[in-house]
Amino acid sequence: MQKELLDKIMKPKAIAVVGASTKEHTIGSDIMKRLQEYKFNGKIYPVNPKGGIIEGLQAYTNVNEIPGEVDLAIIVVNAKFVLDTIDQCHQKGIKGLCIITAGFKETGKEGAELEKQLLEKVRSYGMRCVGPNCLGVVNTLPEVRMDGCFAESLPERGHIGFVSQSGALGGGILNILKDLNLGFAQFISIGNQADVNAETALEYWENDDDVQQILLYMESIQNPANFRKLASRITKKKPVLALKAGRSAAGASAASSHTGSLAGADKAANALLNQSGVIREYSLKNLFATAKVFANCPIPKGDRVAIITNSGGPGIMATDAVCEYGMQMAKISDATKEKLRSFLPSAASVKNPIDMIASAPIEHYKQTLETVIADENVDMIMVIYLPFLGLKDIDVARAVMEIKAQYPQKPVIGVFMTKNEFFTKLSDMDVNMPFFMYAEEAADGFNRLNQQRLWQARPEGKIPCYDVDRAKAARIIKQSIDEGRAQLTTRESIDVLDAYGIRVCKSGFATNIDEVVTVGNSIGYPVVMKMTSKTTSHKTDVGGVRVNIQSEEQLREEYNDLIVKLTEKGLIDGLEGVIIQEMVKGNREMVCGIATDPQYGPMMMFGLGGVFIEVMKDVTFRIAPLTDVDAAEMIKSVKAYKLLEGARGTTPAQMEQIQETLLRLSQLVADFKFIDELDINPLLISEKTGEGIAVDGRIKVRLEEAKAAIADCCTCGGACV
Repeated sequence: MQKELLDKIMKPKAIAVVGASTKEHTIGSDIMKRLQEYKFNGKIYPVNPKGGIIEGLQAYTNVNEIPGEVDLAIIVVNAKFVLDTIDQCHQKGIKGLCIITAGFKETGKEGAELEKQLLEKVRSYGMRCVGPNCLGVVNTLPEVRMDGCFAESLPERGHIGFVSQSGALGGGILNILKDLNLGFAQFISIGNQADVNAETALEYWENDDDVQQILLYMESIQNPANFRKLASRITKKKPVLALKAGRSAAGASAASSHTGSLAGADKAANALLNQSGVIREYSLKNLFATAKVFANCPIPKGDRVAIITNSGGPGIMATDAVCEYGMQMAKISDATKEKLRSFLPSAASVKNPIDMIASAPIEHYKQTLETVIADENVDMIMVIYLPFLGLKDIDVARAVMEIKAQYPQKPVIGVFMTKNEFFTKLSDMDVNMPFFMYAEEAADGFNRLNQQRLWQARPEGKIPCYDVDRAKAARIIKQSIDEGRAQLTTRESIDVLDAYGIRVCKSGFATNIDEVVTVGNSIGYPVVMKMTSKTTSHKTDVGGVRVNIQSEEQLREEYNDLIVKLTEKGLIDGLEGVIIQEMVKGNREMVCGIATDPQYGPMMMFGLGGVFIEVMKDVTFRIAPLTDVDAAEMIKSVKAYKLLEGARGTTPAQMEQIQETLLRLSQLVADFKFIDELDINPLLISEKTGEGIAVDGRIKVRLEEAKAAIADCCTCGGACV
């Protein structure tokens, strides 16, 4: 990362504005004004070919004419002059660049080539660069005071680090900070992120005490693996909130497996953020509502919420909202109840929610909050106010904040169901707690605080390495590749799963009626018969799966009927044979799978399977490789988890064995990176043992990639992949 170089951009002692201008309402003019109006603590050197005086400062015709040392060059010249400007900056010894100029890869092929040359220069000169095509950079630290962007309003001081891929969006946000009751420590508009990107900023702010939470607006994640590594570490220290735009599932419809068809770019992004401990928001409103909560609340010690209200109805609605998020309503101690009864009227309720009734004066708000905040059974407190009996909302807010200042150790959120003018007044005050209009917003804030608490307490997790027969799996895959088949047959797929220690049905392969009977008799009835074909992947669509075969006679009949049906449909030539499997009894069908996202890589899926998979879509995704904690969370996160626990007297599923199945699949795709799609559907939960048993499997590889990796490994059978 080279923190020292990024300091040149974010904590410069001297700035050259290359393209500074005297012409009003130009970027070169606005940048100069913002730097001066915000009282930048260092030196400012305007650079303009005409020289002269710009904003009261001597302008230089060339960067190299500047008499003193310069840390940062903010470049706003035409795109065609940017490369020459970088050369001049290198000659001057400038190591930090912020290129606001547009006209690079966002404009097409020529612009992309220009940006490529730009990056080559930056790297060869040992520089760091924000942009191009960006809004600029801001640091509100009193020792720096740099407003190096052209947003309309000056920055508000705070402790948020904000990265925006969109310059216009970032500028709009900077303009409304006061209304949001928020302030930033640092702001970076990364633009085309040719060099500095969101990951760079994350790492830079990791140990910066002035940045207490990090906000990200992203349209893409350039290096998902590196982002996961960094974010997983940083979110243990401070909250990271992300608004990830671009939620389309483009390309998913082309996938042939269930996992692939249910996957999509946004599911991959969501899985990545989830595994990294990043709190994802889906709107700017929610992003900044959550940021306001983290800016004014400590991380709670638990999830027990107390509600203080002067009206019963909102208290009940608030209770519903808290419970819907899975948090607990705090059990108020007897001592606390007794103290509350000592000053509240007899009509008040001292149970949680604590209803002080409509006549509650300001003093009751103060006494009740002070009493409840001291209760060890309470982790978070919601204070609800509705306008009654001439109380002024802003006076109540001041009183509540006065108590909060005395007891800063617990989160307190105000819900003031009053006029908008109240929130306008708050924007001119130094607040120490967040205020919202509705209880649901406050409950959402508590949920985010609790989410961060749980993440910080979450164990790191380990990626196990199982003893598997990798060479056998490689030989099976190589056979398919040698025949030019990207899609492995059912038999090959199951054999690969078996080689990786995944529990599959007892089975045998047969190519004629005599072999069918021999295999069936050796396994014991009832059995299942499945066709395996090199040309037909979805067996059930053509009647290729026959279940609950109870005898040798029935097995003969089913096999003969299958041959007739395939012949009639013109599918007989692709038939490789049939697999005879033990008939596992169980009504709970799950699904495990792998789909490959072109940017994020292999995604693991788990959920409700069988015929319900496409309809119910009760599935969850994680990016491979999985840790044991990831796998356990996947299983618990689906609604069907209650079925696995043993609903209505059914045998509880072997959770650890199912977890191991997911981890073995993760190891499989790590060993054979060219696996494109994989489905185990169903993973049938045995009513007898609770095991998750793979009764069907489909594997598809990226053929050309697989050939390059494995086809020539003749001596080792592909085990060297």
